[in-house]
Amino acid sequence: MSKHVSTVTIEETDHGLYTQNVKAGHHSMIIDEPENKGGLDQGPAPYDLLLAALGSCTSMTLRMYANRKKWNVRKITIKLTNIKEKTSDQKIIDIITRDIAIEGDLNDTQRKDLLKIADKCPVHRTLTETPRPNIISRLSEI
Repeated sequence: MSKHVSTVTIEETDHGLYTQNVKAGHHSMIIDEPENKGGLDQGPAPYDLLLAALGSCTSMTLRMYANRKKWNVRKITIKLTNIKEKTSDQKIIDIITRDIAIEGDLNDTQRKDLLKIADKCPVHRTLTETPRPNIISRLSEI
């Protein structure tokens, strides 16, 4: 099995209780919590990034598939929501809803195919398929 390594570095800033500076390759961004959770709302919250990762991966996967099939897809728009619900046994589960709008000259069969392909995006598979990712936490001198 081949290895693909991605590295992202997160470092607290000296602004606000939760404000984080994130470096991914040569990109950087600020992550924070909203004010109602004690943050300064200087950037998206961690769950917003999770939804953004899923949505952007889905859109890219659909675009690749449509291009490969030479289908006339003009624009893909995805809106995601995350709701936390309690189950009957009082466990909290996340329900992520992914609304997918596809503009283009497509028939019903093509649209249904694209909806199936949405579940093939790598981030969706990481979140839903087994084996689940192994997350290893360790103390380090970075």
